[in-house]
Amino acid sequence: MADAVKAIDLFLVLQKTYRTMLARVEESKKKVGLGDSDFRVLETLFHQGPLPVNVIGERIDLTTGSITTAVDRMEAKWLVARRYHPTDGRVRLVELTSKGRRLIEKACTQLTAEMDAAFASLSQAERRSLIEMLKRVVPCDEEPADPPEPSKPAAAKRR
Repeated sequence: MADAVKAIDLFLVLQKTYRTMLARVEESKKKVGLGDSDFRVLETLFHQGPLPVNVIGERIDLTTGSITTAVDRMEAKWLVARRYHPTDGRVRLVELTSKGRRLIEKACTQLTAEMDAAFASLSQAERRSLIEMLKRVVPCDEEPADPPEPSKPAAAKRR
């Protein structure tokens, strides 16, 4: 009988794979001059169109201060522009400029090439199979679990 594969061993391989792939993604973003939050903002606007700042922040999990800072930074670089909503003058939308669109298209092309190279050893059938197996472990519509609270030493606990 073949040796059983322990769940912890599978987890450790997944963790190492994730970290390696994440490093490749970060390097790909750097090649086009984008940091993580700027990439996420531009990518969201590219796929979803103009959105209010707070909606972008919610979708990419940035705080109000962080998303405002990111949009200000990208607006100064002419990557995005703020404009008033066409039917609700109280709302300001953030939209890609032509420069921002060109940059995110370049970044997506670069990232796609990087991922194609990374997964080149897998056939299309193997890729589909891997996706299905991973979805059985954690369904994609399930929210990621919050990290556990750090435990406090018994002496520090209040009664």
